[in-house]
Formats: sequence, structure tokens, C-alpha cells
Amino acid sequence: MNIHYLTAEDLPLMDGLLTMFGEAFDDLATYTAHCPDAAYLQRLLSDDTFIALAAVKNGTVIGGLVAYELRKFEQARSELYIYDLAVAAAHRRAGVATALIRALQAIAAARGITVIFVQADTTPDDEAALALYSKLGTREDVVHFDLGVEAEAQ
Repeated sequence: MNIHYLTAEDLPLMDGLLTMFGEAFDDLATYTAHCPDAAYLQRLLSDDTFIALAAVKNGTVIGGLVAYELRKFEQARSELYIYDLAVAAAHRRAGVATALIRALQAIAAARGITVIFVQADTTPDDEAALALYSKLGTREDVVHFDLGVEAEAQ
């Protein structure tokens, strides 16, 4: 297995990453039904605040991680937010997710970033993710809110 940091030239790997996420999360529609065009994906993969890592084995994407660099305003520093992390079912419990996180940690260190954070659900389906993140980091229980874009009428 190799970990690839995707660039604008890696559109086939990005397609594989999207499909793997859709299958791993049992949500193919979200990840493959309305994929952005090549120009959009090339711009995204060229943006230094977007990080896409693909774990590839025998030419197939078996795991992946997508993170965003969040530039802070209170100090001249950044944090990394892991937005998605998944491993194909047939390759779980083999160190793929840990390898992806270790690769992200190396990228963070090279950029002078000292904090990587991730959210995880507390449902039984996410016990493996919680165990992984607990092994690699410090747990902080928070409350998450999704705010709609449209303001409610008063």
C-alpha cells in the first residue's frame, strides 16, 4: 500500500477516492451522483488548504482522507480538520487509517501546524473510529450544531 497526496493531475485517483468514500459510508449518491467537473476538482486539488490522501493498493483506492487547513485569526497559525476518513471494508483493521493519519501528521509538521482535529459520531457504527482516534489523540466531548443557511423568519 502507498499513500498518495493528490494533486490536480490525480483526477482518476480522486474519482476512486469518491467512489471508495461512497461505498465505505454506504452513501454512493452523495459521493458519486453529482460529482464536480474536472476543472472544479483540479482547482480544489491545487488549493493548498485542501488535502486529499489516497491509500492505494494494486492500483485501487482502498482508503482515503480529506482535510482542510483552517487559518486562524487570533494568531498567525493554522489547524487541520479531517473532514472525511474511510477505509474500504475489505481492508479495515490493517493499519490503513493509521497510515493515512500519520501521513497527514507529517504534512502538518512540514507546514508548522500543531493541531489536527476530527469529529466522530458516538453511534455503535462508529465505535472503530472512536477507538482509532482515542488511540491517536485526546478526546474532547463537544456539542455540534448544524446551522441552516437561510435565516428563519421572525
